[in-house]
Amino acid sequence: MAGPLMGLRIIEFAGIGPGPFCAMMLADHGAEVIRIDRPGAQLDPRDPLSRNRRSIALDMKAPGAIDVARDLCKSADAIIEGYRPGVMERLGLGPDVLLGDNPRLVYGRMTGWGQYGPYAQAAGHDINYISLSGVLHGIGRAGEKPVPPVNYVGDFGGGAMMLAFGMVSALLHAARTGEGQVIDCAMTDGSALLAGMTWGFKAMGRLKDEAGVNLLDGGAHFYDSYACADGKYISIGSIEPQFYALLREKTGLDKDPDFDVQLDPARWPHLKQKLAALFATKTRDKWCEIMEMTDICFAPILSLEEAPEHPHNIARGTFVTIGGAVQPAPAPRYSATETDPPRAAPVVGADSDALLTELGYDAARCAELRDAGAVR
Repeated sequence: MAGPLMGLRIIEFAGIGPGPFCAMMLADHGAEVIRIDRPGAQLDPRDPLSRNRRSIALDMKAPGAIDVARDLCKSADAIIEGYRPGVMERLGLGPDVLLGDNPRLVYGRMTGWGQYGPYAQAAGHDINYISLSGVLHGIGRAGEKPVPPVNYVGDFGGGAMMLAFGMVSALLHAARTGEGQVIDCAMTDGSALLAGMTWGFKAMGRLKDEAGVNLLDGGAHFYDSYACADGKYISIGSIEPQFYALLREKTGLDKDPDFDVQLDPARWPHLKQKLAALFATKTRDKWCEIMEMTDICFAPILSLEEAPEHPHNIARGTFVTIGGAVQPAPAPRYSATETDPPRAAPVVGADSDALLTELGYDAARCAELRDAGAVR
């Protein structure tokens, strides 16, 4: 793959969720990513998280498989693993071993709770990690229970993207110093960091420690979603005074004195009711005609089916079709570095023979590994 990370080799120990997303990001931007898959596993060519990879199938319980994995890591700049703490050590592939083999190696570890702490060995999912970090508490409507934001905040924002940033940072350090290191990336830590501005608002007395009553969480009438006459939805984000004034002008509310005071939280529920009644009088398309591409800070809320067909997304190539399915295109874009179009996920083990040859294994050694069931 072409891109700014071209020339880097990453070994990905196959997992789910944030580990593959991190590997996808690195591969999208030019890194060679080799997945160590379990024999018999299958990758769906429609899955963006598995795109742009090479795959070798290793049975880690079979004789010789761990040696192959170590040799792959000796040839690499970095690895990604997302197992519970201690699993890689029990396999004989812990940081002490792999950095002993390859002192420049960046060893990326992706977990929910982190490598240590009271919860470190407990199972969990995104919803649990963002609960413990304080993030989920602030997501939802006033007076109602918290609403899980799919798994965007823990798995991908606080996990995968934090790990990708950490790995690129550590790779830059290794390039300067020759020194590899371990990255302990925990979704609890990462999701807490994503809420940095929220913590700042709280410290400054600009935020209540509850959901649905604040400026950016749906408490304000000028920063929320609204239903239209056709059952579709729009989003309004008219925070700044000039944007708020334009919202009032375009909706005919500039003559309504109720809207003269914008930032009094006590008045927000009443003003929200009035806006909701107004937006319910026209279809989403009609509101788009009135407000789209203005400084109101407006957008229609599009479904997954609709988003790829919007003119703005078409103009930017925000979505691509790979493996017969629409999926998000790589992001961000570069002015001086071109990236290749993404490739669909490989067949598990499709590159086993080629990778063994690249490692210098002769035909007899390859046959031995196959006979032992180590490589399939």
